[in-house]
Amino acid sequence: MKKIDLHIHTVATFSDSPFYFSMEVFKRYVAEAGLDAVAVTNHDVFDAKQCREIQKALAPVVVFPGIEINLEGCHLLLYCDPTDIDDFNTKCAAVTKKIRKHGDEVTVTELKTIFGNLDHYLLIPHSDKSPPISADTLLNLDPFVSAGEVDSAKKFVRAIKDDTKLTPVLFSDLRMKDGLEHFPSRATFVDCGDISLAALKACIKDKNKVALSESDGNLLWPIFTNGQQISTGLNVIVGPRSSGKTHTLDEIQKAIGNCKYIRQFELVQQDEADYEKKFNKDVERRRGLVVEGHLAGLRRVLDDVLRIDPPANDAEVGKYVSTLLTSATEVQRQDNFSSCALFRETPFTLRDNKGLEQLIASVQHLIRNIDFANIIEKHVDRTSLRRLACELIELHQVTARDIALKSYVNTIVKDVKQLLSTRSSASSVADVDLFDIALDQRRLARFAEIVGFLKKEAVIYEKPVQGFRVEARRTTYKNASDLRKRSSTAVSFVEAYGEYGDPVRYLQKLKAMELNPADLYKLFVQINYRILNKDGVPVSGGERSEYRLIQEIADAKTFDALLIDEPESSFDNLFLKGEVNEILKALSETMPVVVVTHNNTVGASIQADYLLFTHKEVKDGEVIYRVYSGHPTDKMLRAPDGTEVRNHDVMMNSLEAGADAYRLRRESYEAVKN
Repeated sequence: MKKIDLHIHTVATFSDSPFYFSMEVFKRYVAEAGLDAVAVTNHDVFDAKQCREIQKALAPVVVFPGIEINLEGCHLLLYCDPTDIDDFNTKCAAVTKKIRKHGDEVTVTELKTIFGNLDHYLLIPHSDKSPPISADTLLNLDPFVSAGEVDSAKKFVRAIKDDTKLTPVLFSDLRMKDGLEHFPSRATFVDCGDISLAALKACIKDKNKVALSESDGNLLWPIFTNGQQISTGLNVIVGPRSSGKTHTLDEIQKAIGNCKYIRQFELVQQDEADYEKKFNKDVERRRGLVVEGHLAGLRRVLDDVLRIDPPANDAEVGKYVSTLLTSATEVQRQDNFSSCALFRETPFTLRDNKGLEQLIASVQHLIRNIDFANIIEKHVDRTSLRRLACELIELHQVTARDIALKSYVNTIVKDVKQLLSTRSSASSVADVDLFDIALDQRRLARFAEIVGFLKKEAVIYEKPVQGFRVEARRTTYKNASDLRKRSSTAVSFVEAYGEYGDPVRYLQKLKAMELNPADLYKLFVQINYRILNKDGVPVSGGERSEYRLIQEIADAKTFDALLIDEPESSFDNLFLKGEVNEILKALSETMPVVVVTHNNTVGASIQADYLLFTHKEVKDGEVIYRVYSGHPTDKMLRAPDGTEVRNHDVMMNSLEAGADAYRLRRESYEAVKN
């Protein structure tokens, strides 16, 4: 197995933060990480002179010339054979010429024009890493792409298991800069003999020939450059007090980066008022998500009716009736001007093309979709979809022209009527769109029906969570104080609440209060979000801490790893053995989980995939921290330097306070039992 890191920066460009390249740092990194091959991959730039210097300094380590290209919204790593530097330099210069500022990029067509036959190169785009390659771009490059870069062990393992994903590779993406002290352990092991461009291309296309570790495949992952490994599943760290457990956890966090870290005592209830505030804030945040989802429909309806002004509409109708009656009584006073047809002409009613435009966009989306093309084509012929799109576009052109003509005619009619009115002694009937006003009245009536339905009390969301139950209940507001609290303002809602039973009048009162229109939908019904225990009762203080721990663990799914420092400091054994162990075990199926513990409930009962033992030694006045590791069933645990300790002794001393104490406890339990 060869260890490779093919994503390293040595030149600062406008895509990077400024840094100064250090050859010594590069040499130290390669030595400490034990790399067999590296690559120089700067953003849209290649420095041939520097690359040759690096090849000479790092020999016999293979150094591939490379470049990281902004390609159609993604980043593409492209490498050439180490002997083709001059030709590669010329072609990279063409890329540099095209990309001079943020936002510039090259297309696949331009890439092929610049580099010619892409089969002569190794291509690795960002896959599960930002910015990722799009489906369209990947389709155009598919014959030439060998693998996809990911940015964590979690994503590496996920891609290995998914047949639809590219072969994953994990690289450091390091800037070799002055002052860099700590190196992340992000590299990939490949099962190939000679390290050449052709060998790598053939090798990394096969998922069976790439791994996170040299001897344990993807089950273990070298987390530190000294070779110390952790499992890509569930890890337990044990050891005496002050032996470096938390320090090891901190170093793991630095190495991985994007971790969910639950520190010791972080979730335990200390100050009652402060804890209550934090818990309620978290509950309110989660409640907000439920409210947004449940009231999304009301929000859209409200956006439509907010523009309606019932008093103004009533005034318009009154004005129309008044001028109509006046015109009728003055029929004998008609003159040449009022007798003109345009004097009493009504304008065209204009309708927008929004519905047709949305339909065209939907059909175009179906035509362009690649991810679900097979399903779409099974039910609808793409040729038919294209014909439909063309016909809809033609209809849009006709209706758009019709709308434009009617709008132009309306303008002429309005101007002529105004001139005729100034010259005539007869009164004209006011131009009022009665149809629009009638629609507004129907909209308001429908709005009132919707609000009336929403005011019916109901449980709108219910979810069991490891022995707890989350419940969201929809109810009406009981008083003006509830409304003010929900609005987070100091204004009085007493007058508005007086109209709460009539949604339309209530809305007018809210509009008059100068509240934020975007938040008005929250003031029609309230959503109560509660956390209940297994008995259906709101959680107590201790149960709040348990629920928060479960939520924090569940939230870790969006991170690359979960780290927990001594959960037994805050929770009882039954809770840890039941709910916590269960959720940790399930989470470790998809990501690395590392738990520090002194407790046998966690340490022994959780059935970890890998065990780490921290130990502090004093040698010649110098404190040495060692980490021993191995599988829970191994007889011996080993440190990276080769020293060993007995696994049985570690477990007895760390989790049971020694073999004698364990024996006494067992005898005591047997005595009580009998």
